[in-house]
Amino acid sequence: MKYIKILSFAMLAMLAASCGNKTEKTEDAKANADAKPQVKLTKATSEDIPQTETYTATVESDIKNNISPNAPLRIEKILVDVGDHVSKGQVLVQLDGSNLNQLKLQIENAKLELSRTEQLFNVGGASKSEYDNMKLQVSVLETQLKQLTTNTQLLAPISGVVTARNYDSGDMYSGAQPVLTVETTNPVKLKVNVSETYYKLVKKGMPVDVVLDAYEGEEFSGKVTIIYPTIDQMTHTFPVEITISNSAQKVRPGMFARATINFGDKNHTVVPDEALVKQIGAGDRYVYVYKNGKVSYNRVELGKHMGNKYEILSGVEPGDDIVIAGQNKLANGREVEVVK
Repeated sequence: MKYIKILSFAMLAMLAASCGNKTEKTEDAKANADAKPQVKLTKATSEDIPQTETYTATVESDIKNNISPNAPLRIEKILVDVGDHVSKGQVLVQLDGSNLNQLKLQIENAKLELSRTEQLFNVGGASKSEYDNMKLQVSVLETQLKQLTTNTQLLAPISGVVTARNYDSGDMYSGAQPVLTVETTNPVKLKVNVSETYYKLVKKGMPVDVVLDAYEGEEFSGKVTIIYPTIDQMTHTFPVEITISNSAQKVRPGMFARATINFGDKNHTVVPDEALVKQIGAGDRYVYVYKNGKVSYNRVELGKHMGNKYEILSGVEPGDDIVIAGQNKLANGREVEVVK
């Protein structure tokens, strides 16, 4: 009986101690909840920031000519190959000349006949209409000779590089593809699509920095040469052509390029990296702004990332006190304690 009483007293003591612990924990939790989170602050600043945009493009030749006759003819000989440099006026392709030779014989005979008719006309043995008719025939044949000569020898219309050859000597030209393609490689160009927000800022002659995957670490100089006058209604962009001087012949059509254009400086707000908070489940960024003992949860629009700080386009103003440590315990409108 005495043992049972001792056990009862022990159980009551344990129960009292347990209740006491729960009360202490509840009071501690309440105290922690009521405590103001501690934060560190810094001031948002402003800087003149270069407004640069980088565009990707493929290098193109400044001029591209497809070389073909204007009628189906047999190709006697192709005198150049892919990669060859050619000069303006150089003979590139020799086509079947049988028709040309026949026409030359016709012209010789027509000129002999014209000479005889002229002699007869001078002595009254031929009428003026006969004489004029013979002169016209010779003129027509000579015009045909010029056209056929152009079609028998294909000349380079520009100085450049042969970039395509679609036939071999002896083939019959069918018209499906050009015989050759000649492109200029100095200069070369890029075509990029620029946002309409920059339309009034783009000027002819603006410098452009160009880098190529083929030449890592090397930068090439370009300039804006053509600004297209219309805006695409779907993308709200407009094409801009950039020319790159290529006297060293290093840049080749087809290379992948990145062109960076500087549209001038703008004074924008700047905050440190550690001030930014990412919203869970979304791509939005926020900054806690401190005022009158409380913080507000401000959504910000980011600009460029510059080392350990970000350009802020909206959401924070220069001089605002912003939280850079302690954000994990904060909520919009919560009172905080500022620590050094």
